[in-house]
Amino acid sequence: MSVGLILLIVAGLLVLLGVGQRVLDKLRLTDKQALLFIALIIAGGFLPEIPLGGGYFINVGGALIPLGLCVYLLVRCQSWRERLRALVASLVTAVAIYAIARFSPDEPEAIWIDPNYLYGLAAGVIGYIFGRSRRGAFIAGVLGVILMDVWQGIELRMNGIDQAVHLGGAGAVDVVVISGLLAVMLSELIGEILERATHGSNPRGREFTGGEIVKEGRRK
Repeated sequence: MSVGLILLIVAGLLVLLGVGQRVLDKLRLTDKQALLFIALIIAGGFLPEIPLGGGYFINVGGALIPLGLCVYLLVRCQSWRERLRALVASLVTAVAIYAIARFSPDEPEAIWIDPNYLYGLAAGVIGYIFGRSRRGAFIAGVLGVILMDVWQGIELRMNGIDQAVHLGGAGAVDVVVISGLLAVMLSELIGEILERATHGSNPRGREFTGGEIVKEGRRK
């Protein structure tokens, strides 16, 4: 069983136990919605890939469902500014992990960590830094990975290489899950630290959320 699937199962169990309700609230997801998306990603990984034409194929669990979740979260953003920031953060994340893949050793054995885990960790950290809010961080981490896959396919075509491109395949579930969960965890952890650090010096009842200050009652 891959690391991505293990993390999804653990996340599902935590949701069932009521752990992480604060995070789900800020993502604007209910327990049932979170469990549904987790189940769909797991089940989708076992389904045949869907041909998109032009040599492109999309994996249901590794790309299609995560992409749908990102679109859902974008729709639930509170402002166009937050949506724009999440999309820009996704592009930055895609460029960053593309650069890591480009300049990494060609032989996987020469890297101290599995490349998929490296890309997932890098995407999660970068997604948090530029995504800011919980939703923005998650979108940037997940969508950045998918955009990087798309660009690699375009690059192959530009170089005249007629090779099938599998969006969300070949271990991409691990990358997507690691990046999304890590981005949200960093946002929650650092946001909580900042809230506690500023507690008592914030008389107007405002709080930090993922690096941002928002008014009480408008959690992200």
